[in-house]
Amino acid sequence: MQLEDYFDFLRPDDIRIKGHRIGIESVLYEYIHRGKSAEEIVERYPTLTLEQVYATLLYYLHNKEAITKYVADWLEDARQARERQKSQPSAFRDRIRKLKADRVAAPRSGS
Repeated sequence: MQLEDYFDFLRPDDIRIKGHRIGIESVLYEYIHRGKSAEEIVERYPTLTLEQVYATLLYYLHNKEAITKYVADWLEDARQARERQKSQPSAFRDRIRKLKADRVAAPRSGS
């Protein structure tokens, strides 16, 4: 079995662990940015096997430059999505904020 056999390469910016919807970025974020061990990552993602997590880590170590960029791009995309969400909130989100503000502003009754 080749290392690449553990993954589904859907697009250059979307590599999933074979048989899962979990992208390698999720496993690698836990490992790189949170300092989690392979065993701790399996606890966080119980549908993954320890072998799959180790394969992901080995794939990262064998392709460190490219995968470091892959994860950095993923983090940047997430940051941009959060910024868009803040600057262009949905009507539902606006309605929830208004309801929350109205609740806080309403005088308490029954006291």
